[in-house]
Amino acid sequence: MKWRGRRGSRNIQDRRGMRGGRVAGIGGLGALVVVLIGAFAGVDLTPLLQGGGGPVSEPTGPNTIDDRTEEFVSVVLADTEEVWSAIFDASGGSYAEPELVLYSGVTGSACGTANAAVGPFYCPGDRRIFLDTSFFATLEQRLGAGGDFAFAYVIAHEVAHHVQNETGVLGEVNARRSRLPEAEANRLSVRIELQADCYSGLWARHAEDRFGSLEPGDIEEAMNAAAAIGDDALQRAGQGQVVPDSFTHGTSEQRQRWFERGYASGDPEACDTFSAEQL
Repeated sequence: MKWRGRRGSRNIQDRRGMRGGRVAGIGGLGALVVVLIGAFAGVDLTPLLQGGGGPVSEPTGPNTIDDRTEEFVSVVLADTEEVWSAIFDASGGSYAEPELVLYSGVTGSACGTANAAVGPFYCPGDRRIFLDTSFFATLEQRLGAGGDFAFAYVIAHEVAHHVQNETGVLGEVNARRSRLPEAEANRLSVRIELQADCYSGLWARHAEDRFGSLEPGDIEEAMNAAAAIGDDALQRAGQGQVVPDSFTHGTSEQRQRWFERGYASGDPEACDTFSAEQL
């Protein structure tokens, strides 16, 4: 991805090195936090906390987030700001930019206290995206999905949840989820997440057209990341079996398919997962 030397976003809050809470692991309060944030998370790493997956909050090797990576995150966020502002403007709306919080270990949000095991997530309560600084290492080293555009896809996915919040979709669907049995609520959650994947692909298309930022292999990196964080892939790796009724984000194939659909069309209307008969 061609990103160096381009405008970065001012909507970055760096909390690295700060202690936002006292959650040392995923048990107790940490487990509750996963439940609270689950509806808004773009990457659900909790299956890897069971069985042979081992802890994801302590990836091997040095912390890969540094000032260069903060610069990368800010450029990607700036790209999403320009793309979504233009899309909202075209439909007569106004896009309110989200803030992205970089943190390490543990931090607080309006959705509760979060740690690295939760994965990146969007909290509609304070309209912020939260990204633990160890996640890119986890994605690359533990899940085999490296590359700068794989990381950009994850950021774009979380921004997509903000877009859903801005349009009212997120609040409406989660209100419906709260009244449904768990399995049905999970199926609605999958549709939320797949729409966010589609919006990520849409962003990639507009970023390519607007900035010329994509390079050969970038889309493949995003598709590889989408496959790596499918519910079936994470459950198989973490607990050795797949439980479809517990899916909240979609299978690897579904996540790839909807990302590809957004990229091919560049049209938000093509991302209506809620009307789709087949996901």
